[in-house]
Amino acid sequence: MSRYQDAGVDVNAGYELVRKIKKDVARTKRPGVMGAIGGFGGLFDLSTINVKEPVLVSGTDGVGTKLMIAQGMQQHDSIGIDCVAMCVNDILAQGAQPLFFLDYIATGHNDPAKIAKIVHGVTEGCQQSEAALIGGETAEMPDMYASDEYDLAGFAVGVAEKRKLLTQATPQAGDFLLGLPSSGLHSNGFSLVRKICFKDNELELGDRLEQLSGEKLGDVLLEPTRIYVKAVLPLIRKSLLHGISHITGGGLIENLPRMFGDELQAVVKSAEWPVLPIFEYLAELGDLSVQDCYETFNMGLGMVLAVEADKLDAVENLLKSENEQFYRIGKLVERPENEGKIKIK
Repeated sequence: MSRYQDAGVDVNAGYELVRKIKKDVARTKRPGVMGAIGGFGGLFDLSTINVKEPVLVSGTDGVGTKLMIAQGMQQHDSIGIDCVAMCVNDILAQGAQPLFFLDYIATGHNDPAKIAKIVHGVTEGCQQSEAALIGGETAEMPDMYASDEYDLAGFAVGVAEKRKLLTQATPQAGDFLLGLPSSGLHSNGFSLVRKICFKDNELELGDRLEQLSGEKLGDVLLEPTRIYVKAVLPLIRKSLLHGISHITGGGLIENLPRMFGDELQAVVKSAEWPVLPIFEYLAELGDLSVQDCYETFNMGLGMVLAVEADKLDAVENLLKSENEQFYRIGKLVERPENEGKIKIK
């Protein structure tokens, strides 16, 4: 045993992990990728992208305490989708096409089989977003994490045509707001979820709940975050959108106003889309106010699009062609004096 292994770090496990994930990583290869995984840096040839005035758009994020649910359920093969989703949905909101992704996994003990499952989820997310996994890092830190714990974060880079970037200046009064459904909690609000479910009410991850159609609580909580690239990118390419809001931490109340200028207000009709059972259950179990819910959870909407009236039919037809469900949830209006940027009715 080497002195490094004696200190708790097994470099051979790292070599074994690279061997295990090579096939998964190869599935994400796309035009522009150079070299192979295992080098000192990931390479991408931007000249292969047909963009006249390229602007690189980057985003980084993690999965937060949803990781604790995955670790508690011993289900590690979908949490990587969440990590990719949180990054690529953000850069999509600026009008960018995701190009590549890098992941970072920190753990107390490098178990190649378990880490390979995590990376499998990452590559699945990359495939859904048409991005390449071109590198990453697995850090074994036995004094920082327990042997069965890990943390996961990622970094994505996309490209946009400069004139097609989506900024706060683009949305206008009169634009319709289309909501795209979420798959569940996505990756936000889990500190509150864990408090309500496990600290305050002593539920178990394996509990099958009537309010959730008899599904295990842990399975519902682990439903992967939706990735909207394939449905929304064609709309961006055709210049059909004025704005995009990714509904993450802070819910509609925080994220929707980030899409447009201070002179506008989003008027949202909450009756226009279905609220998933998990949100209703958490609201009742935790005695949450409507304000609490809309400030914490996505409440059934993962992304909101701002569309001018004369392009609404074209957008809706394209979404239908991609089998993407949508709801007309409201409009942008001139902001009344002394009112906020969002009004939920």
